[in-house]
This record gives sequence, C-alpha cells and structure tokens, in this order.
Amino acid sequence: MRRTLLLGLATVVLALPAHAATVFKWANDGDVRAMDPYTLDETVQNSFLGNIYEGLTRRSKQLTAEPALSDKWEQTSPTIWHFHIRQGVKWQDGTPFTVDDVLFSYKRITGKNSQLSVEVTDVKDIRKVDDQTVEIETKGPDAILPMQLTSMPIMSQKWCTDHDAVENVIVGSGDNYAIRNAMGTGPFRLASREADRRTVLAKNRTWWDKPEFNIDEAEFTVISNASTRIAALLSGEVDMVYSVPIQDIDRLKAADNLKVIAGPELRTIWLGMDQARDQLLFSSVKGKNPFKDERVRDAFALAIDEDAIASRVMRGQARPTWEMWGPGVNGFNPAMNTRPKPDLAKAKQLLAEAGYPEGFQVQLDCPNDRYVNDAQICTAISAMLARINIKADVFARSKVQFFADTNYPNFKTSFFLIGWTPSTLDALNVFQNILHTRGPGVGIVNIPGYSNPKIDALTADIGNTLDPAKRQDLINQGIKIVQDDVGFLPLHQQTIVWAAKKNVDVAQTADNYFQLRWVTMK
Repeated sequence: MRRTLLLGLATVVLALPAHAATVFKWANDGDVRAMDPYTLDETVQNSFLGNIYEGLTRRSKQLTAEPALSDKWEQTSPTIWHFHIRQGVKWQDGTPFTVDDVLFSYKRITGKNSQLSVEVTDVKDIRKVDDQTVEIETKGPDAILPMQLTSMPIMSQKWCTDHDAVENVIVGSGDNYAIRNAMGTGPFRLASREADRRTVLAKNRTWWDKPEFNIDEAEFTVISNASTRIAALLSGEVDMVYSVPIQDIDRLKAADNLKVIAGPELRTIWLGMDQARDQLLFSSVKGKNPFKDERVRDAFALAIDEDAIASRVMRGQARPTWEMWGPGVNGFNPAMNTRPKPDLAKAKQLLAEAGYPEGFQVQLDCPNDRYVNDAQICTAISAMLARINIKADVFARSKVQFFADTNYPNFKTSFFLIGWTPSTLDALNVFQNILHTRGPGVGIVNIPGYSNPKIDALTADIGNTLDPAKRQDLINQGIKIVQDDVGFLPLHQQTIVWAAKKNVDVAQTADNYFQLRWVTMK
C-alpha cells in the first residue's frame, strides 16, 4: 500500500507542466553591425553586446562606474592602478575567467582594425601582478580610468584562439568567427543570429551576479519601417520598441496597454565637413576643397536654422547646441553654448569672398535608421543651404552602409550627419575620439580630418589634469578653438523615446544603453 502511494505521487509530480519561459521581444529600426565588440564604437552595438560581454567595470543606473569583472580596485600612485579580478567567474562555455583574458583583451582592443582603441588611449600598459590582480599604468594621472574601463569589454583568449579570431577584422572588408558569434561572461548568451532580421539571447544561468531581471529569453527583431514597427507594438507582437518615431508619441501615449518612456540623451548630433582631402570626393568643385576655407564652413553654419529643426523636424524633442557635448557631460559650459544666429546675407558674402559666389554642389551623407528623424534633418538642412545657393544632395541609406562608407578606414564622405555619446560622460572622450588629429589610438571618429595642434596639446593636458577648475579651463579653451575654427557643426541633443507594454519595466539611462539585466515582466 505504501509503495503504491509513493508511485502515485511520483506520477503526479512528473505530470506537472514545466516552467514556461518568460520571453521578452523588442524591435529597432536597424541591426547590430557585428557580434565582435571591437568592430564599431556605436551606441546600439555597444549596448546590445553589453548584455553578453562585460568589462572590469560597468555602468550603474546612475551612470557611475561600479564593480564588474573586477570586484575592487585601488590607485597606488598617480599613474598606477591595481584591479582585482572577481573570483569564480566563468565564461559562457564553462572555462574560468582569468587575468590572462584581461591582458589578451587589451592587446586585441589596441590592435589593428580595432574601433575601440581610443577607449584605452590613456593606458600605457597592463601587466599581470598575480593570478588575481592586474596592474594598469596610465600615461599620466587619470581621474576617470574606472569609467573609461566600462567601455573595454573583455574577451576570452581561449575562445578567440580556438576560433582563429585573435585579430580584429573590418566588417565588410573581412570576416572571422567573432563577427558572427559571441561568447562572454555577461547575463545573456547568444542563442541564434540572423543578421538584419532577428537575434535571440538566452539567460546565462551561470552568471556571477544576482539577476535583477526575470526574463529567460530576449528576441531582438529588426523592423526598419516605422509604421510596421509601431503596429507590431500596438498588436502585441513585440513588447517594446527601442526607437519611437516622434509622430507616433501621442498615439502610443493614448493606448491603454502601452507606456512611453522618454528622457534627455547625452548624444550630440552634428555635421562634419571633409577638411583633409585636397579635392572633395562628392562635389562639383574640382581641383580644390572648399571646406578647407573657414569662410565656407562659417557660411554653412550661418545658413542652418537649428531652432527650426528642433521645433519642426524634431517637434520639440531636441535641445539646440553649439558645443560638441551637452548637459550631463562633464566639461559642458552653458556660457559657451550659444549658436550663431542664421544670417543668409552674411553667409552669401562669405561664400563670395571664398570664391564661390554662385555656390556649389555637394553630397550630404546621412543614415535613415540610426538617429531620431535623421533623414528628415538632412532634408531640412539641404533646403536651408539652398537659400545660399549650396545644392546639398541628400544620400540617405541604412546605418550599416552609412558607417561602412564614412567611418574608419574609408572616411568616404564629403559632408555628413552623425551623432556621438561620450562613453565616459566626460568631454575628454570627444577630444580623443573626434577633435584630435587622426593618429594611433586617437581621432578614430575624426571623420572630417580636422586638425589643430593646439587641440592635440589640450587633449593631452586635459587627460593629465586632476584639478577640476584647471581642467575645465582647458576644456573651455578647446571649445573656443573648435568654435572659432568652425571645425564641426553641432546641431542638438535629441530626446530618448522608447515605448513598451505596461507590464514591462526597463531602466532608461541618458547614454541610451538598453540593458536587459534591468528588464522585468509582470
């Protein structure tokens, strides 16, 4: 009798249904370009791969540096830091995470074709102290190294070696295993990948940290058409959209089962002009480069009415700027953030003085699936430039093709629109990535080829100055030089707008990183 009862209980237990997986589905207008975290320094890519790969440090919800693969660190001298690696961490293939992985990753991130080398440009060397400690020596005193290291994802030496992916390759110019596959230590692992269509991440059940999320699987779908993307959210096909068209905000707010999540973004949208080539690639002007003349660049600035762009094209979801970084970034100075007022007469006069009284034609390169209303902004700018006889032909395409053309190493553009978020939340990041003359580990995103020796010297001084007041003074000097040169044409900081079902909780931070480790579904 007792045996029969036990068998009956066993049968009941076996008949109980398995736990249903909690699947979170979200969509965006463009895909992640590659699974290799060193191929592109771009928000969508960095944010997505941050769910798989981790650094010695990571960003908190307050955008401060907090422990990750290093659980503690100390600065032993102005240029020496010791980072102690977290014990017991395993890669998603089950192998242990070691100090050697950190050294390997530093070599790889500073190697040929890496697009993230600038993130560690202040690092002179990384050395192994013992099996638990790495020593990082900086080129000078560095007050923000822990924050900089949030942008240095660590890769497995064994995994890269086993799959012949020790060196980086440029997407579109080469291929390797790490471009199409991923294996990290983070809260999610890559389950399947269909480029430009659908990527699935699964919960890493051996993750070292205590999960704040309750999802088992995350499906990322590329829906390039804005109307189709919003329709997918309204119908319940997806749980969230990462990019919401401005014109659909009110409609989504009115939906009973949805919520709109909005906040200011740290990214600055700006225009760049090729100042490196002796002749522009895409222009009616032959034998010379009009953008090398400051008067031409100034004329373009005076022709663009950013207030009109912010109010009409962006429908109030943008903050005009004349600095290359905005509020929330250390180094922002509101006293120096006054845009020149549009002055068409002065702009035409400057063009005539520069030798272009009838204007000229130039191609305006623009993504159509990366920033808020990016193609529409370019169209508006084209119309504004037409008023001073500049024929700006808008060439809008997907961000994959746009970045392949305009970014390192091709810089295949004459005039373009792009955006940048300082990953360290500090102006130094912009100096190093964009304003500094192109060179090893610096100027990686200096697509225009702008070069001023004073800016190069200031970049080094800003990086090595610890006193906040002195440092801000150096940054102010840099702001003035770039503005006087009209080296770049900053436009605005856009507003982050996401939308999700009301049963979905997410954390929206001003860097526009979407981290699955903070997603819960009720």
